[in-house]
Amino acid sequence: MRSDISDILMRMQDISLEQMGQVSLMNRIDAKYLMCEGQLPEMLGNLQDDYMVQVLNGSSWQSYHTSYLDDSEHTMYLAHHNGRLVRQKVRVRTYLDSDNLTFFEVKLKNNHGKTKKKRMKVNGMASLLEDGADEFLSKTALLEIPLTDMIPVLENRFERITLVNKAKTERLTIDTALSFHNLETGASRAMENLVIVELKRDGMADSKALDVLRELRVHPSGFSKYCIGSAMTNPELKHGRFNVRIRKVNKIMDTI
Repeated sequence: MRSDISDILMRMQDISLEQMGQVSLMNRIDAKYLMCEGQLPEMLGNLQDDYMVQVLNGSSWQSYHTSYLDDSEHTMYLAHHNGRLVRQKVRVRTYLDSDNLTFFEVKLKNNHGKTKKKRMKVNGMASLLEDGADEFLSKTALLEIPLTDMIPVLENRFERITLVNKAKTERLTIDTALSFHNLETGASRAMENLVIVELKRDGMADSKALDVLRELRVHPSGFSKYCIGSAMTNPELKHGRFNVRIRKVNKIMDTI
């Protein structure tokens, strides 16, 4: 399966990380989609003439490692689960194919439904206080939880393909080989057949990717890696609000 995907990616025009930074979407609409890996070659095959693939160090697959932080009461997890309008996620993300470049990131959602991400470069999880992450957090956070009250609770790894259409009106990230390890329970969960597609597009422009997803009968589906990964690896957490999404994920992973 991966060789088929790689063959299609090799036939696509490539775009560098620097060039990707020039893609500005002024009226951005974001949506996530869940699909099985078996659908990916067909999707990419239908997009290969209209999209470019980001290539870094000669590869169109980039590896990520993320550690999520929360307090002992799982305040940020529960804010999402309980449907609070104002919520945030705090994580440390490492870009493994970029000399282990690491960022401390705060993802914020306000009461108007707008999501923003703020980040600062750090040396790693062990040096957050030394690197000034506590001060950064206090200036940017929506929920008043000091960094000293937070602990690493969940890790994930995945591989990402990033596409941009030739008109530069949309970006597409495709996450594969997703796995979780819960630092509190010690439980791990691999989701190798699951593919998470996130489409970020200019709402005023046509979208070939959106048309292809519809043809494949893949519909928008919210997915939080932190929340779903936590719910599936820590049975002590409240997770009723996520049960429909968990059943969908399990169904996709069982698809041959």
